[in-house]
Amino acid sequence: MGNMLRTLLVPVAVAAATVLPVSTVHAAGGYDRCPAGYYCMFSGLDGTGDVIKLTRSTPDLTVLGMNDRAKSDWNRTSSAIHLWSDANYSGCTTVTSAGPTGKGNFFPAYRDFFSSVQFDGPGGPSCGAPPGEGR
Repeated sequence: MGNMLRTLLVPVAVAAATVLPVSTVHAAGGYDRCPAGYYCMFSGLDGTGDVIKLTRSTPDLTVLGMNDRAKSDWNRTSSAIHLWSDANYSGCTTVTSAGPTGKGNFFPAYRDFFSSVQFDGPGGPSCGAPPGEGR
């Protein structure tokens, strides 16, 4: 009986092993979490930490948990993105352009600084570039 049971179980175990797929897909990390067509902000440097993905203007980043928390971004849209220091598109603003220059870490003075995001807006008073820093 033991040999007969073993004879029946071995082919079943082999069949089960060959039917179960092994996934080699890796979850996206860092900046790669930002899909094409989106503007993304990250709570960490180099696209790490929490991420928000936007396709339209957002007057208050508090509702998305990113108010005064972003340290890096990637603009994968065709729009110029205006980042405002205060909610409701007020305070001063900086621009994140579309394309290859629209990805990176914020100036140290602008980390944990922005409160609203405007797509293709008119902009406002410039926050300026901190002395000696370039993006």
